[in-house]
Amino acid sequence: MAASLSLLAAASLPACKTSPNEGEKGATGATGDSVAAQPAPIDTIKIKAMAMRRDSLKADSIARKTGQLPGAILPGHRIVAFYGNIRSKGMGILGREPKEQMFRKFAGVLKEWQAADPSIPVQAALHNVTITAQGTPGKDGKWRLMNSKATIDEVLSWAREHKCILFLDVQPGHSTLPVELPKLEAYLKQPDVHLGIDPEFSLATMPGVRPNQRIGTLDAKDVNFTINFLARIVSENHLPPKVLTVHRFTRKMITNYKNIKLDPRVQVVMHMDGHGEPTLKKDSYHDYIQTEPVQYTGFKLFYEYDPKPKPHHMMTPVEVLTQLTPKPLYIQYQ
Repeated sequence: MAASLSLLAAASLPACKTSPNEGEKGATGATGDSVAAQPAPIDTIKIKAMAMRRDSLKADSIARKTGQLPGAILPGHRIVAFYGNIRSKGMGILGREPKEQMFRKFAGVLKEWQAADPSIPVQAALHNVTITAQGTPGKDGKWRLMNSKATIDEVLSWAREHKCILFLDVQPGHSTLPVELPKLEAYLKQPDVHLGIDPEFSLATMPGVRPNQRIGTLDAKDVNFTINFLARIVSENHLPPKVLTVHRFTRKMITNYKNIKLDPRVQVVMHMDGHGEPTLKKDSYHDYIQTEPVQYTGFKLFYEYDPKPKPHHMMTPVEVLTQLTPKPLYIQYQ
């Protein structure tokens, strides 16, 4: 990639030429002599765009021949993730229980999923909310806070210790994805780190609204920005495809879904994120995931909220696989 990008840059440079420069002295001291003109500035944005286009065409060509790019996780695996934040007991199972106790529970869950569908290997994952919507605006008024480097490094070490991939999740608050995602680029350059974005807590188009007051929204253009952001990282760092999870449990959380543009370098999971009794969850999956397809599908299970009110229960792996169409390839426990 680096060598070919250099060649592209060289090919894009303007040709060097000279032209009369009236009123100034040339090398001979006489007015009107030709002098070297300053070269036009290099349009680095255009060069990067051309390189991205070339890499996208190459990726499309490979994907047409093989069905996917080398190293792609989906659809050859089912990802099963524990979600939360390792510094918070209230955000999900990841962080709610002591580390070793949690991983013992996770091992049992992974075995249940593998037994429920032996035809496809299970890929374990941790899904850590890394940029988190806040109840206070903060100094810049954006209502979000990023985990410290120490926290991100620690959850990454947990993931690697237990052979998990890691998702870094973004709740942008009143900020935007173009502002927030570059903060995670150093981590996303690593092959085992993937990304999640949460429209529920995307409130940039809702001035004055606090997180949890209303359900936020993202548009196809926001998803496309994220896809292009990840695709560039994949190409520049010679990585296998990234997985992008997009949370959704209402129609307005993702607008203009038909305009989402897929790229083989990024595997997009539309993830049914709602809680409640099984019938409600299945209806939501049908209405917002199955009937508005993008690429791959996901489904969330809640340890605390799905079983309420009684006598409802959290769906089992067998129930999920037999009652949802298409069968989700990304499963998340909160």
